[in-house]
Amino acid sequence: MKIALIGYGKMGHMLEAIALQRGHSIAVTLDADQPVEHHLDTLSTAEVALEFTAPAAALVNVLACANIGLPVVCGTTGWYGELEKAKAAVEANPKAALFYAANFSIGVYMVRKVCELLAHYRSAFPSYEVSIDETHHSAKKDAPSGTAIVLAEQFLAPTAKHGYSSWGLMPAVHKGQLLIAAHREGDVVGIHQVRLQGEFDSLTLTHEAYSREAFALGAVRAAEFLLGKHGVFGMEALFEQPNV
Repeated sequence: MKIALIGYGKMGHMLEAIALQRGHSIAVTLDADQPVEHHLDTLSTAEVALEFTAPAAALVNVLACANIGLPVVCGTTGWYGELEKAKAAVEANPKAALFYAANFSIGVYMVRKVCELLAHYRSAFPSYEVSIDETHHSAKKDAPSGTAIVLAEQFLAPTAKHGYSSWGLMPAVHKGQLLIAAHREGDVVGIHQVRLQGEFDSLTLTHEAYSREAFALGAVRAAEFLLGKHGVFGMEALFEQPNV
């Protein structure tokens, strides 16, 4: 499989290493500051693109890929307010496909599914207060992380009975909101903690990534899945077909 890397920082280099290990080739690499629309001819030589740049660039990059019918895996977060535009562009081109996720770690997806279950059980015991704490490296621009938001959404109404009205980022949290605390420290890859605090006990669910390799492997697996498909997909697709 010939891959285009859109974004060639630390994550881009890790994606390259994992892709080569799995027998793929790199057709083109573009730094985050290189406008994708100026390199469409080069991009068209690839079979799938991996987009890991910045929130301000993600939509433009995804739209460019959709317009030329290049399937794209997008790991950039902080742009989901414009996601419907990307979905519309993908649906308009039968050769286009988009696989997006706030976090490509297999372990994080498992945590999300556990949170769904916890939210279900909490509906019978709403006195348990839920909070989320996330820590990432100091260069991460968006806060809270996309993963923290996805985990919080499992506990929001109407998804969950007796769920929270919305989430709020500390310190600006209002009554009825699920509290999220975000920290930016050093070169921390990513730590997420979901805490349920009861009157007499508490439960803490923790996921800690030790290396960006966890995200890179999931993203490359997503690219392998996406090849030859049309539509919009998320991490659940990898669990429906775990042997891609």
